[in-house]
Amino acid sequence: MQPLSYFCLQMRSHYRLFAATLLVCLFTLPAKAQKPFWDNVIQISGVTMTADSLRAVPDVTVEVKNKDRGAYSSKYGVFSLVCSKGDTLKFSAVGFRSKEYAIPRDIDGQYFNMVQLMVQDTFYLAETIIRPLPYGDEFDYAFKYWEIPDDKYAVAQKNTSKRAMAYLRQFTPKDGRENQAYYQAEQARQGYYYGQQRPIGIFNPFKWGEFFNAWKRGDFKRKNDDD
Repeated sequence: MQPLSYFCLQMRSHYRLFAATLLVCLFTLPAKAQKPFWDNVIQISGVTMTADSLRAVPDVTVEVKNKDRGAYSSKYGVFSLVCSKGDTLKFSAVGFRSKEYAIPRDIDGQYFNMVQLMVQDTFYLAETIIRPLPYGDEFDYAFKYWEIPDDKYAVAQKNTSKRAMAYLRQFTPKDGRENQAYYQAEQARQGYYYGQQRPIGIFNPFKWGEFFNAWKRGDFKRKNDDD
């Protein structure tokens, strides 16, 4: 029931869009040409399905032949487009044979529903010859001296290695955005203490507490032993 309900909702939205488009076109045309234009325009709505199992065929190209207009069927095979009576619709999709449907000129009204059946097609690939590796001394030479290029995954691993990233961080210059951000951050730090003396860390009791704790842990002693 889900494809049927989706089809009904999509048809209702297409009908509204068609009516709005048609009204705009009618107001822009001369009064004498309104009646022939209305009689010739038609909205085609339908479903593309497989001929053997009646399953929906998605992503079918519905093209108005010899005109630069068309549409695609949804994942449920539903499509809708506005064209003229007498036009020819061409249905094409990968894995299916192309179909054409000529819209009759004597259709009454401006709406027409249809079901287009698609027949699966068979593709014949070109001949592929698989050759074995050389034997004996030729295989040893190929294994030792042939240079096999890296694939994309190996190239990506080399470009994102720790050594390559460290080199780029050290020697890649900053761009304009980074320089601007650094300058603005420095201006903000200077403006924070504007009009007063900046604090000195030697008078900060928390820093002295961290210093004594590090002294008790022996951090400075371990650094001297490593040197």
